[in-house]
Amino acid sequence: FVGFELRAFKQTNGAPACGAVHPDSGGNIAPTLTLGPLERGTQARIATLPEVTVSARAHALDHALEVQLPFLQRLLGDFGVVPLIVGQASAGAVADVLEALWGGRETLIVISSDLSHYLPYEAARKADRASVDAMLSLEPTLDHDHACGATPGNGLLEVARRRGMEIELLDLRNSGDTAGDRDRVVGYASLALYEQGEAKGGRDDTESV
Repeated sequence: FVGFELRAFKQTNGAPACGAVHPDSGGNIAPTLTLGPLERGTQARIATLPEVTVSARAHALDHALEVQLPFLQRLLGDFGVVPLIVGQASAGAVADVLEALWGGRETLIVISSDLSHYLPYEAARKADRASVDAMLSLEPTLDHDHACGATPGNGLLEVARRRGMEIELLDLRNSGDTAGDRDRVVGYASLALYEQGEAKGGRDDTESV
């Protein structure tokens, strides 16, 4: 499992960290959530890439894995993890790191991001639909006003274009559809990418995470 999230952070020296960052230690990311085994060999391999920095500090306050791991652990059981946070990087730089990590069907890549933040319900629906339409066109043009994870998202879209992958929208909604008022909502979408020739919707639950 390779996890990406975009966060704003500073390294110890106060300088912004650029590119993709992975932690230098394992352990717990929340009192009741075990991260699971880190893929040490893979981490060591990508640490040699110019786009990658090793930093535990960058991951200290991140919550993306907290959200994703329970679902993955329930469906996949035991698996290794390569958690990455993306700072100031181009879509091409993220795509190059992804290409270095790209395996076969044993590799699952998850990009975690919200869409729009704190817009009124209908405005959010319009903005999020535009973002999703760009993703469905494999256009790496997301910006951070419409998706906090725009940078890693654009990187994955760049890889998808290179590889001629197909993309499918699984769901699109916002917090106004589930709970709370509709004056200030947060948008969410779920999309899946498929290699050429891979059937959509015909896989079992484990393969459809």
